[in-house]
Amino acid sequence: MAGPQGSSSITGSGSGSVVAFPGVQNAGALQVGFERLELQRILDLYGRMVAAGLWRDYAMDFARDAASFCAFRRAAERPQARIEKRPALRGKQGMWTLFGEVGQVLKRGHDLANVLSPLERKLLKVVE
Repeated sequence: MAGPQGSSSITGSGSGSVVAFPGVQNAGALQVGFERLELQRILDLYGRMVAAGLWRDYAMDFARDAASFCAFRRAAERPQARIEKRPALRGKQGMWTLFGEVGQVLKRGHDLANVLSPLERKLLKVVE
């Protein structure tokens, strides 16, 4: 007996089509993410900033063209620092960008360690 669409899916007599789940075919092309070593380096810096009492929360965003890591002093504020990865800029000024609290570009480059250096300077203390 035919269903409401005029064909029965149980008997296989209908002319159905199989549709792939969205995102399964090109899963890597739909968003930019951090590689394991990149995320390890960022989270290591985050942990040291938390230990120093400078940061308390973080957020990550993964979009089609960029991935970003935001660090907050308090959860209800705008991010104190934002680290952004844009692979489309790899051949130009570099895919890594460090933004300040009001959105100004603090540093850009091809190497994550160099881009994170202004944040790591905040952790240095003078010892007499």
